[in-house]
Amino acid sequence: MSEEKPIVSKQETFDLLEIRTGKIIELEDVDVFDKKAYKIKIDFGKFGIKQSIGRFTNHTKEELLGKIILAVLNFGEKKVGDYTSDVLVLGVQYPQKESGEATIITPIINSKIGKKLF
Repeated sequence: MSEEKPIVSKQETFDLLEIRTGKIIELEDVDVFDKKAYKIKIDFGKFGIKQSIGRFTNHTKEELLGKIILAVLNFGEKKVGDYTSDVLVLGVQYPQKESGEATIITPIINSKIGKKLF
């Protein structure tokens, strides 16, 4: 069993994150470190169109296209292999798959894009 992380202040941690809803508008197959991944374009409304690289490939592109997702917008750019992620799409490990293979976090109902997680 893993050790729990220490208690932190919401104001000094969570409130600093810019977590917003976005709509997946385009997906492209890419290889990152010899593993399948998607290059994902996401519309965040007034926050613009951003790109992320993620291992959500246990879902088809058709299944993900148009989905409302949650992503962190203020971590800055990150190089992922030959690609750049502008945002971190939030997910959890896909059941019975290796570490890094994920499923997206999505609201139960279609929220407007650009809305803040609170």
